[in-house]
Amino acid sequence: MTKQNVVPVEAVAAIAVAAVAGSSPLFPYPPPRAYGRRKYLSHLELGGGRIGAWVESMKASSPTHAKATAARPSGDAAVDEQSAWVVRHPSALNKFEQIMSASKGKQIVMFMDYDGTLSPIVDDPDSAFMSDAMREAVRDVARYFPTAIVSGRCLDKVINFVRLADLYYAGSHGMDIKGPTRPRHAKARAKPVLFQAASEFLPMIDAVYKALLERTKSTPGARVENNKFCVSVHFRCVDEKSWSSLFEQVRSVLKEYPKLRLTQGRKVLEIRPTIKWDKGKALEFLLESLGFSDCKNVMPVYIGDDRTDEDAFKVLRDRGQGFGILVSKFPKETNATYSLQEPSEVKDFLVRLVEWKRLSMKACSKVQVA
Repeated sequence: MTKQNVVPVEAVAAIAVAAVAGSSPLFPYPPPRAYGRRKYLSHLELGGGRIGAWVESMKASSPTHAKATAARPSGDAAVDEQSAWVVRHPSALNKFEQIMSASKGKQIVMFMDYDGTLSPIVDDPDSAFMSDAMREAVRDVARYFPTAIVSGRCLDKVINFVRLADLYYAGSHGMDIKGPTRPRHAKARAKPVLFQAASEFLPMIDAVYKALLERTKSTPGARVENNKFCVSVHFRCVDEKSWSSLFEQVRSVLKEYPKLRLTQGRKVLEIRPTIKWDKGKALEFLLESLGFSDCKNVMPVYIGDDRTDEDAFKVLRDRGQGFGILVSKFPKETNATYSLQEPSEVKDFLVRLVEWKRLSMKACSKVQVA
């Protein structure tokens, strides 16, 4: 890996033009709509049964948890289920030639989650480092295709992890977006991308973060992370016997903030503004910003492993354009078309994509010379 392609976070953080306070986004998008108060208060009902449902969901969403494992068939039944799931969501590596055939004459645009996709899921969120080989693969992909990282992490954190300058970054589940000042790809050269979907929620998010730090400090292993436009409460290192009390601690804080909603990911509870904005909306915004919103000859590819990535998978399925790739070792309901088992397979897919592009360009050059 060459030094010029991995840059200090300070340099990457300057990849977009600074926003003037109170100004409109450079690429206007329909303003996010707030959901009704009643709808999201339902997530925080006082009944113990509701708490139990959340805890059961917390268990079931953990691929390595005993309950999640027990819920899956074993023996021949497990093999049959896995086989049936792979038929519905075949490996993107095994179907690589078919995917490339479908992309013929189209501009591929790459979107990728970070945690669990480009880096392994780890106990300490601050230690979710991507490998040098993965960084090299992502850097090479960005040379040939518009490439975006769409993460639940705050923008600065995901930039600090990736450390590549030529990418588009969407932090806080797409609520905080920046792009390079000099986009490499033709359709994206008009203006730099800068967009924040929920700026008015920043003081509220900060207050909730501080309240959750105080409220959860009695729960060993709980980790509260401020992702700028959302707050994440990690319970990966919390004893299962304490999950109910942790959820109650989170809920007790959120009762005071009806404009925030509670969602769930892989061993994490996430608090977000009640606006209609998610990774799917971020994908649509970036396609529009790149000049591909109304194009028929574009092939968006989204790779992710989490529940929050399903919003992006669904957008692609509904558009009938491009496809999602779910990163998972276990069968699960998904709107993705293809699958990969783990980040190492994501790297292999990216490497093959770059090799395919280089060979295609070489073949075109020979035809032109002839």
